[in-house]
Order: sequence, then structure tokens, then C-alpha cells
Amino acid sequence: MNRSLAGALTAALLGATAMTGLATTPAAASGQAAAPFGKAALATAAPATGQAADSARKDVQAAPDFAGTVALSNCSGSVVRVPQSEPTDPALVLSNGHCLQSGMPDPGEVVVDQPSSRGFTLLDANANDVATLHASRLSYATMTDTDISLYELDSTYQEIESQYGIQALDIAASHPTAGTAITVVSGYWKRTYSCDIDAFVHELHEAGWVMKDSIRYTPECETIGGTSGSPIVNDATGEVVGINNTGNTNGGRCTINNPCEVDENGEVTVREGINYGQQTYLIADCVGAGNEIDLGLSGCALPKP
Repeated sequence: MNRSLAGALTAALLGATAMTGLATTPAAASGQAAAPFGKAALATAAPATGQAADSARKDVQAAPDFAGTVALSNCSGSVVRVPQSEPTDPALVLSNGHCLQSGMPDPGEVVVDQPSSRGFTLLDANANDVATLHASRLSYATMTDTDISLYELDSTYQEIESQYGIQALDIAASHPTAGTAITVVSGYWKRTYSCDIDAFVHELHEAGWVMKDSIRYTPECETIGGTSGSPIVNDATGEVVGINNTGNTNGGRCTINNPCEVDENGEVTVREGINYGQQTYLIADCVGAGNEIDLGLSGCALPKP
């Protein structure tokens, strides 16, 4: 799982049962240093500010930038909205379930409506730190069937845009397609990774966790520790279609940091060096009025407690 070493050590001290993907912290990196492992695909957004930045985000030819992404203490994330979100709703931050400060949820565990004051560093289009946002609660988190966490902020979308000129990223409400050009945008590392959706995996097994219908990247997305929670952005639409979460680092079979693919017939495939994400379209059917996570809504298929 692509979480930072600092976060993994914190989780271990808090009682987490396994270590996650390793990386140095951003503070230990110097300038635009290369990623500490492998040959991570590095790209940066073209400079854009004000109306130009807003226009670039809406231009289907423009590469995804960092506006609306966030850095957590151990992972990446993004400020997101679903089609029914209103400007006056409390904003939501999306990251991974395995990035929780309290440690990784157990298989089958679903966390809902817990108090939280977690901080998030908000980035602009050029990956500059512009503000620290704060959660008022952890609305939802799980590592069952998927790997997501959703925090409700003490700020509305309208307040964030008015104060900092940053818009939330839109979560696509439909299943993505294979062959789509995507960019994984890491607020933690302030780096992007560009590739295509290679295929969708029936089940992805990692230690005791099972994730379903996972996004498999083509090899160019060599994501690293700290990129966990990064939004997977459709290059053509600018919408979030998934969330980066793991990869097979050294060819291990179904172990931590070495997930394996299991097909409908139970056949296991190991793809060393290949990375994965989880789809996010399911979230849209589980958000009610006021951006409340409502697992009882018709059509909501997220795991329930």
C-alpha cells in the first residue's frame, strides 16, 4: 500500500497490524529530487493562476494540475464533490482507508461518523501550499471491497473557493472504461504520474484485505509510498474516477505491499511492479442532502457496518 514510512511507523505505534509502502517524508527530500524508489514517472503542471488556472482545469486538452489536492501527514488526498453537492455544503476530503491516523481498518470493518480534527494542506494548481483545512469528522472509512476514507471539513466549498480560489474536484458518477488516459496526482509528493487504465481486476488480495473491481494501471504509473489517497483523474474530463492505493513492489504473492489478482475462477496472478487504484463512482450514490454519507440510500453499494 502506497503510504509513507512516517505514517506507517505512526500506525505501528498505534497498533496497526502491518506496515505499508515505504517512502521518505517530503521534508527529507530536497527540491525536485527524484522519487526514492524505481523510476517514478514525474510530471509537473504548467504554471497557471487565477482565471487562467480555472480555464485550464476545464480545458479537456489540459493536463490535470494540483488544484484541490491535499497532503495528509502520511498520504495524499483531494477535496471532492459529487453531482448533488451544493456550494454551501461542508466540503469532503477523499483519501484511503489505510491512511487513518488510528491505523488500518480490519477486513470487514467499516468506520462511520467519528469525530476528527485532522489537518490537510491544500494545494493550488502549481502545487503551492495555500491553506490548512480541518476536518470536523471522519464520515466514512473502510478497507473492505475498496480502500477509501471521507472526511467532512469545517469549511464549505463556497468558503474554500472564496478564500483560496480553489475548486473541489468532481467525482465521476459512472464506471470508467479501460484505455482511459489518467493522471495520479499526489499532494504528498507534489508529483503526478500519467498512464492509462489497463483493466479492471475482479478481486485484488493483499494480506487479509480484498478489494473488488480495482483499477489496474499500465506500467508507466510507477506510484510510490506517500501517493496513497491520490485522486485518479480522467485526463479528458478532469473528473476523479478512482483513488490510488497499492502496488506489487517485489513480486510477492498476496502479501502486504504485494497484492495479487484473483479472477472469477479463483486463478491467482502476480504482476510485479504494477500499481492499482480503487474506483470512486460508488460514492456518488451514498451522499445525501448536506453532503451527509447515507449508506441507506437506494443504490448505495458501499460496504456497511
